[in-house]
Amino acid sequence: MLMTSDKEYKETKLIKQGKRKLNPDFVILVDWINEKFKVSVINIFYDTIDKKENRPRLSIILEYHIDELKFRNGGYLGNYNHKKQKIIADKFKEIVNRENCIKTIWEKLFNEKTDLKYNTDNIFVIFTSFEPLAKNEANSIIPKAEIEKLEKELNCNDLWNIYRQFSRTIFFFHTDKQVQDYLKNGKIEEFSKIYFNILKKYDEFGYFDKENFSVEFDSKENFDKKYESSWFYYSR
Repeated sequence: MLMTSDKEYKETKLIKQGKRKLNPDFVILVDWINEKFKVSVINIFYDTIDKKENRPRLSIILEYHIDELKFRNGGYLGNYNHKKQKIIADKFKEIVNRENCIKTIWEKLFNEKTDLKYNTDNIFVIFTSFEPLAKNEANSIIPKAEIEKLEKELNCNDLWNIYRQFSRTIFFFHTDKQVQDYLKNGKIEEFSKIYFNILKKYDEFGYFDKENFSVEFDSKENFDKKYESSWFYYSR
């Protein structure tokens, strides 16, 4: 699973910001994937896994989560679609073999040895998306002081804590009954609008949508009973 601390994410972010260009070696493959599957690929990252076998891996980094799902079976946690993995692996091999052929001709003509950049034997193709990670990052970088300021401004004695987990934000009340009361009186819509206005300042790429955004409600009572008062258990 790709994380915001990973090199692949940081590189893709720079491309999205216009501060870095896509590796020219992957331009043909990116254009081909976008056209064939009607998706938006931002970046392709090549590395190797398994220290013993040094197996090559090709990470296809799509922009949107909905596009990533096109390459999985059964939703976000589904396995990668093997057929599509093979189609892309074969296309990459075709592109690399073409380049290798050109290098071989160059070597014969000029007696100059050139190194092969990419190993395509048993290459492992994976798919991930940039949007969910960018949303997680946007929510996580809101300063704690700004969250504390929000809690004071809401001036809600029933509110126990505002907790952020990836792109989710949960408003914790003290009791389950309070949660139900606040849901009934429409406070979730009010709190969602207030929090969204804060979040948008940190949403660099505009991935959060006001019409579809909502905070969540939970209770300390539920947190204590079901999760043994542990954020570790709650976040699993």
